[in-house]
Amino acid sequence: MKPIKIALVGQPNVGKSFLINAIGDTKLRVGNFSGVTVAKKTIEFSRNSANFEVTDLPGSYSLTDYTIEEGVTKDFIDDGDYDLIVNVIDSTNIERNLYLTMELLALNKKVVVALNMDDEAINEGVAINEKQLSKLLGIRCIKTSALEKTGIDALIKAIIQTHNEPLVASRLLYSDPYEEEISKITTFLAEKKYKSDSNLKSIAIKLLREDKNTYLSLRDEPIWTELQPLLNKSYQHLYLHYASKDLDSIFHDEKNALAKGAVIESVKFDHTKVVGLTDKIDAVLTNRFVGLPIFLFLMWGLFQITFELGSIPMDWIDAFFGMLIDGTKSFLGDTELASVIADGAIAGVGAVVLFLPNIIILFTGIALLESTGYMSRAAFLLDGFFHKFGLHGKSFVPLVSGFGCSVPAYMAARVLKNDRDRLLTLYIIGFMSCGAKLPVYVLIIGAFVAQEHAGNMLFAIYILGALLGVFAAKILKLTVFKGDDEPFVMEMPKYRLPTLKLLYHTVSEKAFMYLKKAGTYILLASILVWFASNYPKYPDVEAQYAIKIEQVSKDDVKVAALTNELSLYNLENSYLGKIGHATEPFFAPLGFDWRMAVALETGLAAKEIVVATMGVLYGLGNEQDEESDTLIDKLKANITLPAAIAFTIFVMIYFPCLAASMVFRREAGSWKHWGYLFIFTTGTAWVLAFIAFNIASAIF
Repeated sequence: MKPIKIALVGQPNVGKSFLINAIGDTKLRVGNFSGVTVAKKTIEFSRNSANFEVTDLPGSYSLTDYTIEEGVTKDFIDDGDYDLIVNVIDSTNIERNLYLTMELLALNKKVVVALNMDDEAINEGVAINEKQLSKLLGIRCIKTSALEKTGIDALIKAIIQTHNEPLVASRLLYSDPYEEEISKITTFLAEKKYKSDSNLKSIAIKLLREDKNTYLSLRDEPIWTELQPLLNKSYQHLYLHYASKDLDSIFHDEKNALAKGAVIESVKFDHTKVVGLTDKIDAVLTNRFVGLPIFLFLMWGLFQITFELGSIPMDWIDAFFGMLIDGTKSFLGDTELASVIADGAIAGVGAVVLFLPNIIILFTGIALLESTGYMSRAAFLLDGFFHKFGLHGKSFVPLVSGFGCSVPAYMAARVLKNDRDRLLTLYIIGFMSCGAKLPVYVLIIGAFVAQEHAGNMLFAIYILGALLGVFAAKILKLTVFKGDDEPFVMEMPKYRLPTLKLLYHTVSEKAFMYLKKAGTYILLASILVWFASNYPKYPDVEAQYAIKIEQVSKDDVKVAALTNELSLYNLENSYLGKIGHATEPFFAPLGFDWRMAVALETGLAAKEIVVATMGVLYGLGNEQDEESDTLIDKLKANITLPAAIAFTIFVMIYFPCLAASMVFRREAGSWKHWGYLFIFTTGTAWVLAFIAFNIASAIF
């Protein structure tokens, strides 16, 4: 029977040879590895009706060629003749030993982990949950003790099972910047149909580590001329994020973060002492009792700063666009062209740019938390809570990004490689209130909540949306996305001070994405809304009002009233108004009139348009913002408090804007999911708004 060929790998002094001897009846052959004086030990034995041939490789801390021994191990792992790797780990020092494991998993080969010295680990109070560790790493992890001769049969069984099963892709995930560059390189190699015995991802990782052998194998390939510029850009991106040009050091940080995360999620230490600064900080930030309050306080502080500081430049931007609109009308005169440019294009784009300061402040805060390493701790902290609702801790980052803008949030969900987890996260990102919904909240709060409670009410709205999102995730998990959770290692990067260059790179990229939305989707939507709200024309009616206005031309109040009355008539009988009246029965059970219905429908194009639309619909002209006292007074007079609560709930949940929904479709992979998202979000928004309206009606 053909033997199963095993490469036995481990750091020095982990008991590799002792473990093999514990199996018994071994036949040892000793020679030298080719070209070096390092001894080559080959062991043959039979067990469980199978033959085994084990090559005991020199102890290595990592797959490098810093020493002759490590070079021998690296060369054999890269090019040797074997079927699978058995990685022996010292269970009493598991985190340091997992550094090598993370490198082995990056190669995408068959691996079995032997958690050796289990007896010593128990005596030292180290409790390893090997089942959880197996799930996290995506490979079999078996507890063994060479001294006590325990776990040997389980290890042999795991080796045979792994050998007989097909190779599955590694589930190892690095940090977002590293994964982004890996993805770019693997995509390029796949598009070029590059053929290799190695996995494309492992090739990409080796290229990012500047592995000499990998470079040599690719330099003679035709694709090298295109690949090299791509690699240079990847290096520059990594240099920026890690504030270092040492690629080995960068990869070292990556594997250490993964090892630390795996240990935190699967190992308990009963008798350890917190000694390092990182450990001391982690003991507080990841503490199950104080960690969550700290996180909530930081989020509350971030939102307070976002709204307080953001309001200052908003006035300047608002004034600038107001001048631009007036100047356009003055230059072009009272024409349709002036109206479509000023009231349509400029006003619509200005509504988005108005909130750019809030977006920049919010993204800066999130970037600070991410680059310092805190976001990974927060994700770990919420992992257990999220799993109760069918989510993964890694869902945390895209969900938090959703508070700024759904577009980058949907893109950030790529960090979840499991399709089910990623789709589930994509479906609930819309529950996180993006910056575009802020004007609506401020308007409603200004009309119905006392000023001293406004800030806390705003924070409560954001938290409520997030809570509704996780409950929606639970329902989807139980109905649509059924299946067992697939845990991933939550990487724990070391704490570092972010550089200004990194913050600028991160924030500017997202800010420009936000502005791009203003110049494309919002511009188009604004023009469409302008057209739908200005046509068809009613010249006979306008002539009648012109006569009335002429008769009271000396009374400015009556002139303004008649002008607004004409504006309201035209809008109510426009295409937009007709749509509003047609859909009014759908919204009537929620306490909404046709004007509120139209405002929500224009919000499908962009949530920023909702406030301006309400200003027009309530007969005040279209130069209204969320701080307009007259609009607030009109809302108080025309909308009941229960309807306002229901309206807020509906805005909080319903279908995202056009730009975000298109990104969702691209990330979800099909129009089918886009349609499901529309049904799911609209249906959920209607039901919850209906419940809120009736409860509020009973109370107030």
